[in-house]
Amino acid sequence: MLLEKERIEVIEYGKRMILDGLTQGTGGNLSVLNSEKNLMAITPSGIDYLKLQPEDIVIIDVESGKIVDGNRVPSSEGDMHRIFYKYRKDIKAVVHTHSKYATGLSCLGKKLPAIHYLLAVAGLDVPCAKYATYGTVQLAKNAFDAMVGTKATLLSNHGLLTGGESLSEAYNIAQNVEFCCELYSIAKTMGEPEILSEEEMRNVMERFKNYGKRIEEHDEI
Repeated sequence: MLLEKERIEVIEYGKRMILDGLTQGTGGNLSVLNSEKNLMAITPSGIDYLKLQPEDIVIIDVESGKIVDGNRVPSSEGDMHRIFYKYRKDIKAVVHTHSKYATGLSCLGKKLPAIHYLLAVAGLDVPCAKYATYGTVQLAKNAFDAMVGTKATLLSNHGLLTGGESLSEAYNIAQNVEFCCELYSIAKTMGEPEILSEEEMRNVMERFKNYGKRIEEHDEI
């Protein structure tokens, strides 16, 4: 089976999106790139994530957009995934969710500021892409333009889009952005939240590069 490993991974994270509450029903979509073959494996349109089988995952040629393999109709947002694989070398997986707080914030048409240091997994903040009808090339272009210099963007009146070097990274970013959107929503009900400075966010982003690695030197306490 063509891109069997990638198909199985897409199914695994599709199920996680439902179980973690990052999307509802058949909403949202996700994909992963095989750089060697320049093919992407993407979820189909309108199929229950919990019932997906490897043959349901659609394989698309990144350059042409043509379907190479798969028994189903690909996600309507295929172009929104493909544009990143064509023009962003640092993105090899894309996750699109309809998570509640990110989607709610997207309806304001405003960016998510640095409410918490965990947002640094995505960048300095999370912009909000201009609205366009779902499944259109215009939406793909709007998302791409908004996500310059970051790995996440809100999609106005729609949801959240994240990218990463792997599905694991893209999914982790989606989870953390949703968490930060929830924090921001809670904080705004009580007052005006303090926003972390660009300097601090850059400091955190630098520290994240060594997260989980052994550090031999420590500052004096």
